[in-house]
Amino acid sequence: GEAQRIKLATELQRSQRGRSLYVLDEPTTGLHASDADRLLVQLQRLVDAGNTVVMIEHDMRAVAQADWVIDVGPGAGAAGGSIVVAGSPQQVARTSGSRTAPFLAQELARAE
Repeated sequence: GEAQRIKLATELQRSQRGRSLYVLDEPTTGLHASDADRLLVQLQRLVDAGNTVVMIEHDMRAVAQADWVIDVGPGAGAAGGSIVVAGSPQQVARTSGSRTAPFLAQELARAE
């Protein structure tokens, strides 16, 4: 996780950005909430600059800020592997059968 964040920090310093794909595996893991918020702001800046950011994430604060969510499940390991729902965070939060939905709905309500 820390090496991933160092590489990302290096990328954020580049003057020429845009048209890049960033794939991040749980970038908020181990971060204090305020640090995770700062990271999410920087990731949004990458998107605003024309980049694509794909995250594997369990932190509902991060998921709630996504443009598009793909909920894979319904369970973990052998009990998962199927796309339960794909859509905006609001669409996913309203999906019955999604184990993510109630947690995402709670985060969306808190963020309002």
